Amino acid sequence: MGKIILKGLEETEEFGEKLGSLLKPGDIVSLIGDLGAGKTTLTKSIGKGLGIEDYITSPTFTLVNEYKGKYWVYHFDVYRLDNIEELDDLGFDEYFYSNGVSIIEWGDRIEKFLPKEKINIQIEKGKELDDRIVTIFGEGNRLEELVKELNIN
Repeated sequence: MGKIILKGLEETEEFGEKLGSLLKPGDIVSLIGDLGAGKTTLTKSIGKGLGIEDYITSPTFTLVNEYKGKYWVYHFDVYRLDNIEELDDLGFDEYFYSNGVSIIEWGDRIEKFLPKEKINIQIEKGKELDDRIVTIFGEGNRLEELVKELNIN
């Protein structure tokens, strides 16, 4: 749907903040990328754009952290998820279908359990150390609106 090259950490943070400022209740953001690609860094800047003042950390051992900004934000990290039953025990669908914003690191690992309409963001390392290549794709009107508002080709 759209691709952007972010030059350095500052551009990555600006992109995340702008994206966060545009997100609405019910939006689901699935972050995809290798270890060290910048999923947590992007999540922190999205959170800043959503008005979160707390320090955002990756919920590696708890699966989900909750933050209050202009909306509730549910930050998942499913990297260490051993089996899908853990998500059921957590009541994950209540988060995804709530009036909050869900951000899922390693979302591709639970793709079949996520709603069809979501914002997928693939993050890859660029040529320079802090450069990132960000590809946004998925289905739905919200995705189209965001791509247009973010000015991504």
